[in-house]
Amino acid sequence: MKETCKAAVESGIECIAFGDLFLTDIRAYREKQLDNSGLQPVFPVWGMPTRELARSMIESGVRAKLTCVDPKLVAPEFVGREFDEQLLSELQADIDPCGENGEFHTFVYAGPMLQHDLSIEVGEVVSRDGFVFADLSLNQKRVSTV
Repeated sequence: MKETCKAAVESGIECIAFGDLFLTDIRAYREKQLDNSGLQPVFPVWGMPTRELARSMIESGVRAKLTCVDPKLVAPEFVGREFDEQLLSELQADIDPCGENGEFHTFVYAGPMLQHDLSIEVGEVVSRDGFVFADLSLNQKRVSTV
């Protein structure tokens, strides 16, 4: 990590942004890792209400799929699904809409922050190490390089 941080600083990078929302132990870990690295940790969405943030991301055009779920918290059938209003409406009230407590993880494949959207397909779904994962693959037939 030291070498990566050093290379980043040498190439003119000054900050690293993290999408953490409210887990103070994770933030403290990231800050400690970057201490004396020459890189400043930035937390642009820190403290934002997660339901509001999830809806804002969807409304802005961010498209994502759930790639991993903790089946103790979220039904395994949610893996591979689109992160959208329908999904948010089906989550139990005690599940964080951004998965901030490890309920699920996503892969963003389209949105205003990307130069090109990725055309992806959901592949094999497997249970491993107490989690359920969905493989994603690039749909070569629908990828445009224009």
